[in-house]
Amino acid sequence: MKTVLITGATSGFGKAMAEKFAANQYRIIITGRRADRLNELEKQLAATYKVPVHSLEFDVRDREAVFTAIKQLPQEFVTIDVLVNNAGLALGRDYFEDADTEDWEIMLDTNVKGVMYVTKAVLPGMIARKQGHIINMGSIAGKEVYERGNGYCASKYALDALSQSMRIDLLRHKIKVTGIHPGAAETEFSMVRFKGNAEAADKMYEGYQPLTAADVADVVYYTTTLPLHVCINDLVLTCTAQANSFYLQR
Repeated sequence: MKTVLITGATSGFGKAMAEKFAANQYRIIITGRRADRLNELEKQLAATYKVPVHSLEFDVRDREAVFTAIKQLPQEFVTIDVLVNNAGLALGRDYFEDADTEDWEIMLDTNVKGVMYVTKAVLPGMIARKQGHIINMGSIAGKEVYERGNGYCASKYALDALSQSMRIDLLRHKIKVTGIHPGAAETEFSMVRFKGNAEAADKMYEGYQPLTAADVADVVYYTTTLPLHVCINDLVLTCTAQANSFYLQR
């Protein structure tokens, strides 16, 4: 039985991915900041799919908490085959001069440094085994800059560069690295971005059928099913109505 560690697993893509991997009989390690949601998901996965599940409560921005949690994993969960760096967020949709610098710091610390911390903590085992798969959840915002995307686009462009760098640096260890960049997907993402403004969040998805969390989870899981000698390096995923950051048929 293989083991997957999924960060930011309490909602959206992360929760859907935990369910997808559990349905395919993986041991599941889920992480998040909300203990109540983690506990609920742990019980749900174990009861529904009859697989071992372990939850870790920490914020990926907290370097010490990340390394401590990974170091203290129970023996059954130590061998991590797949790491999905999913924890991430967008905050605000403002012009550069109006943007909140605190939002910038949270996005950069979560979307970039958090990925670095978690990957660094998990890597030693993969290197020792000369095998493993790291999946970094990016965004089309890391491929094309759009108006009022400043801090978020910067963080996702950095993550794209980080994924490419990891792929090169880890080549000699035979570790796969995949960057996955979804477009518009209806999750809690927009509610967080618009800081609870449901009206603004709902407008993002009017007039077309966006991706769902399950759609993205299916694609993420697929990338892990390929033979050892095959690696998807970079994948952009959108709904049929969306060609890129600018072209959307409503």
